[in-house]
Amino acid sequence: MNKKVVTFGEIMLRLKPPAFERFFQSPVFEATFGGGEANVAVSLANFNMPVSYVTVLPDNDIGDACISELRRFGVDTSMIKRGPGRMGIYFLEAGANQRPSKVVYDREYSSVALARPGDIDWRDVFSGAGWFHITGITPAISRSAAELSMEAVKVAKEMGLTVSCDFNYRKNLWKYGKTAVEVMGELVRYVDVGIANEEDCQKSLGIHADVQVEKGRLDTGVYEALARKVLDRYPQMKVMAITLRESRSADQNGWSACICDRDNFYLSRKYEITDIVDRVGSGDSFAAGLIYGMNNYEKLENALNFAVAASCLKHSISGDFNRVSISEVEKLMSGDASGRVQR
Repeated sequence: MNKKVVTFGEIMLRLKPPAFERFFQSPVFEATFGGGEANVAVSLANFNMPVSYVTVLPDNDIGDACISELRRFGVDTSMIKRGPGRMGIYFLEAGANQRPSKVVYDREYSSVALARPGDIDWRDVFSGAGWFHITGITPAISRSAAELSMEAVKVAKEMGLTVSCDFNYRKNLWKYGKTAVEVMGELVRYVDVGIANEEDCQKSLGIHADVQVEKGRLDTGVYEALARKVLDRYPQMKVMAITLRESRSADQNGWSACICDRDNFYLSRKYEITDIVDRVGSGDSFAAGLIYGMNNYEKLENALNFAVAASCLKHSISGDFNRVSISEVEKLMSGDASGRVQR
C-alpha cells in the first residue's frame, strides 16, 4: 500500500475570462481554485493515493470554499492552518494561436506569504507519510515562506521521507531581496527527485545548457547533459526529470520528457498536442504522474511514460486540476490516442 504523500504550498483563487476571451472583454470571470502543490495533491487523489495538502488560508468563506473543493476530490485537508492575511488571486487569460496565455498575480500579503517557521508542526504533518512534494513557487512568495519551506524539507529528510521538488521559476515573484539561485540552491540540497523544465534549471539553480525552445525543435542530447549537470551538483539527488515542450503556438505543442537516475537516461514517448484547451497545471500533472509512477511501477521508464501521458491529457481539461483516472492514463500509455467516443 502506498504511504501518504504530503504537498505544501499556496492555493489561489483563479479568475479567468470565458473561453479564449481577453481580460474584461465581457464582464465575467470563471472562479476556480489552483496552485502548484494543490494541483499535485488533487491528481494523486484521483490516482487513489493517500495525500494530504498543507497550506495556510484565511478564516473566511473563501477559505472554507477552497477547503471544500479539495475535500471533494478526496484530498486530506486536516493539516491546513487558518491564519491572518488573504487568499492570493491569479488572473488567467488563455492564449490562442500566436497569442500567448497571460497570468497576472495578486498574491501579496496572502496567508501563506505571512506564515513563518514554527507555524506548522511538520513532525505531526509528516507522521505516517512517505513522500513530501514542494515547488520553487512557495519559496519565491516571501522571505518567511522561503524559511518555512526550508524548515519543511529539513524535517522531511530527518524523518526519512522521499522529497520531490518541481523547481518552478516564476520571475514575477522573486521580489523580497534574495534571488532564486540563492534560495533554491540551498533547498535543493534536501531533494531526492528533481523535476523541471530547461528554464527552471537555468533560472532557479544557475545550471545552463544550450537550449533553444523558441525554434520549436529540441536536441534531447542537450537535456541529458543538463540532467547530469544537476545530478553532479547535488550528489544526494537520486533522479532528475526534465519536461520537453516544443511550443509551436499557444494551441500546438510537442510534449515529452526525459529522466536520469545517474546510471540510466530515458526519453519518453512524444505527443503532438493540438487544439490545447488549458496548459496551466500541466507541469503539476507531470509531477503527480511521476510520483504515482515511482511508487507503483518497477521500471523508472514506465513511471516517466505514465507522467507524460497524464500531463498530455491535462492539456484537454479546463482548470488547474487534472481530472483523469489511472485507467485513462494507462490507456493512452498503451497507444490508444484515437479520442474515439467510449460507449
